[in-house]
Amino acid sequence: MTQALAADIDLFTDDALAHPHEHYRRIRDAGTAVHLDRYGVWALGRYDDVRAALNDWQTFTSSEGVALNPASRATTKGLIIATDPPYHDVLRGVLTEKLSPRALRVLHGGLHEQAQVLVDEVIARGEFDAVHDLARAFPVQVVMDLIGLPRSLGDRALGWAEAAFNAGGPDIARTRDAMPLLEDQFAFLAEMHKDDLVEGSFGWVIFDAADRGIIERESVVPLMSAYVTAGLDTTINAISAGIGYFADHPDQWAALRADRSLIPSAFNEIVRLESPLQWFSRVTTRDVVYDDVTIPAGERVLMLYGSANRDERKWGEDADVFDVRRDNMDHIGFGSGVHGCAGQGLARLEGLAVFTALAERVSSFEVGARERRLNNRIRGWASLSTTVTLG
Repeated sequence: MTQALAADIDLFTDDALAHPHEHYRRIRDAGTAVHLDRYGVWALGRYDDVRAALNDWQTFTSSEGVALNPASRATTKGLIIATDPPYHDVLRGVLTEKLSPRALRVLHGGLHEQAQVLVDEVIARGEFDAVHDLARAFPVQVVMDLIGLPRSLGDRALGWAEAAFNAGGPDIARTRDAMPLLEDQFAFLAEMHKDDLVEGSFGWVIFDAADRGIIERESVVPLMSAYVTAGLDTTINAISAGIGYFADHPDQWAALRADRSLIPSAFNEIVRLESPLQWFSRVTTRDVVYDDVTIPAGERVLMLYGSANRDERKWGEDADVFDVRRDNMDHIGFGSGVHGCAGQGLARLEGLAVFTALAERVSSFEVGARERRLNNRIRGWASLSTTVTLG
């Protein structure tokens, strides 16, 4: 297959968002780097190339924004993901202590207690929506508490997160429809003050860093936005996707219940296969030469996490198979390099807490009606009608 045969791919139709993997395979098979003519961008789909690019911020810069349209790039200027070192390291350092392994260990027990309470509540109903009742409810509780915002703001924050990721797409209707909510988030956060937040919370620490001159005052809102938005979607989509996978692969759930030490590997496998965040973009600062093509300086490049995490060159012929025993620690579902997800440790803890609580109570899942969530950058379910067998 030649690059020309893949150049016509549109990754942003409803069908492509619901079923992206054959499109990704075409891109991988077409070449190392493929120019997607419809949107005037390059795409990297193979694991080794995506990982190498993510780890080379000097060549693939984030400072030109990570969205595919100029309106979103202008609105989100200053986000940590759209800032390169050295200032990126300053921004990220604000919450380093809060997200350190030692700090997360302190959270561990509380997260497990919260997960146990919530799991007990939902399975007592007999039938529940694994997205709305469980996968969304748990991270919203956790993230709102950590940021220092009231839990009552949770639904609004979910809307902001949905819009933030949609707004990063190309200039299409779905992208344009998301912009007002993205702007609403920034306007809401711009009205906040340190005293509005719980002392010692993530949000309070960000404002305090500005008060002490560690970060610029104009960095407060983008930094708050990053943690409110990114703290929700990966965990929500991974938890709900996991329930879908375990319903479809009861042998994998049985293996996990028999050996709870598989839960971290299972969570990684879910993130690898689903890649809740499907892509970010970068801009080349120099000509980048591959075996079969040269990407000129100044070109925008899609880093296709969702493709790289199913690349047969990396994962073998069973790359599409759900296997909780797979050696999958080096997936790039959380990105890689300086822009790797700062909250991935928290996301893993949340996943561990939920699946541990489920493993203690549930012998099998059955998922009925399923509705796919269509978002320009996020892959997940909108709803999963779920029943469980206890035991």
